[in-house]
Amino acid sequence: MVGKAIPSQSGFPLGTLVINLMGCLFLAWFFSITAKQKNINPNLILAIGTGFTGAFTTFSTFSVETLNLLKNQQYFIAILYVTISIFGGIALAIIGTKLVSLDFKIKRKTRGES
Repeated sequence: MVGKAIPSQSGFPLGTLVINLMGCLFLAWFFSITAKQKNINPNLILAIGTGFTGAFTTFSTFSVETLNLLKNQQYFIAILYVTISIFGGIALAIIGTKLVSLDFKIKRKTRGES
């Protein structure tokens, strides 16, 4: 479905990559922000973190698309896809956690706290 929304002429699975990277950013941000909140039901955190984000992103599609690229001898695209997925996902997870830290710093400054 994502592949239809974001078509690729080169065989590069851009749609799945974009969705999975967005999921990495969101999940890291979400878990970081909810870790600082004591009044949120843990089941809600689990439902949103694992349920919603798990449904939004898809490791199985990533795996099958990588396998298909390898079967079609598109080795460079397969390596590029795996590399961007792994390192891009880690980078966006770091950014997601940093966004929460930055937000809390800004809120403390506006309230006059150090």
